[in-house]
Amino acid sequence: MNLKLTATIASAAMLAGAFTASAEELRLSHQWSTKDVRHQVAQMVADEVAAANVDLEIKIFPSKSLFKPREQYKPLSRGQLDMTVFPLSYAGGQQPAYNLTLMPGLVKNHDHAARLNESEFMGQIEEIMAGDDVMVLVHGYLAGGFVGKDKCITAPEDVKGQQTRAAGKAFEQMLAGAGASIASMASSEIYNAMQTGVLTAANTSSSSFVSYRIYEQVACYTPASDFALWFMYQPLMMNKSTFDGLNADQQAALLAASEKAEAFYLAEAKKQDAASAQVFADNGVDIAEMTQEEFDAWRALAQETSYVKFVEDTPGGQALLDLALSVE
Repeated sequence: MNLKLTATIASAAMLAGAFTASAEELRLSHQWSTKDVRHQVAQMVADEVAAANVDLEIKIFPSKSLFKPREQYKPLSRGQLDMTVFPLSYAGGQQPAYNLTLMPGLVKNHDHAARLNESEFMGQIEEIMAGDDVMVLVHGYLAGGFVGKDKCITAPEDVKGQQTRAAGKAFEQMLAGAGASIASMASSEIYNAMQTGVLTAANTSSSSFVSYRIYEQVACYTPASDFALWFMYQPLMMNKSTFDGLNADQQAALLAASEKAEAFYLAEAKKQDAASAQVFADNGVDIAEMTQEEFDAWRALAQETSYVKFVEDTPGGQALLDLALSVE
């Protein structure tokens, strides 16, 4: 074989190798640290897909390094972003129905949340997503609680006059109804806001409280325990056209990885609440427990504020709310 032919074959082999190496890359964005359970869910999907050897790589951009926390849904729906782990209620401005995925007192516990994920209610939410060219790969709800910079937050009267951060419109409405002043921001901004005195109270997920080290800034923590008022739907989603553009093997690998990650997400979500309480206690923060009476007072307030406002603001809102409430 002459040198020229050998060089041509070698060049062709290198070119083929280059194409194989960059066969397909998906970009996945989220706002959390690499220690957070939501990153772990994303990483599990990426690792499982890589192990399937289907020429598909998922590159993760954590810690809001690619898009700002609340600004991921639009690029996802437009195909400018392939995947995200995202609190769906952050997109409630674009789709008011999404606000129902963070509604005070609507979810009772993690097993109830898992049943909601398989319900007709979630089917309706996914239909709305499909209209935006978005699909769910991994369902997941996380529970959360309250922190207070100077006092414990267990009952509605505890937030009166406090500068409070809430995740989602429905919680803001309920807390405002209890007499709180509302400051809207992503969970990743709570630490600095507490440190600078912008906030005196906040609520978010158990995992965010830990991953953002909020225990360094507060005196008291009310974790989700027997009574969890706060549940937020935070799925791993994908641009539907991007998914449809993958080959059959890549789609199958992605779906198999997502199924495994969803089971992990549920199991870890159940562990997060007690684990977060332990972290706060270990850092010298007082732990408060919400009673049945206090939970009922919050839910009654939510029914008078958040539920009513949701139905007023959302086309078909009452039917969607009824579907969610019908899940036992």
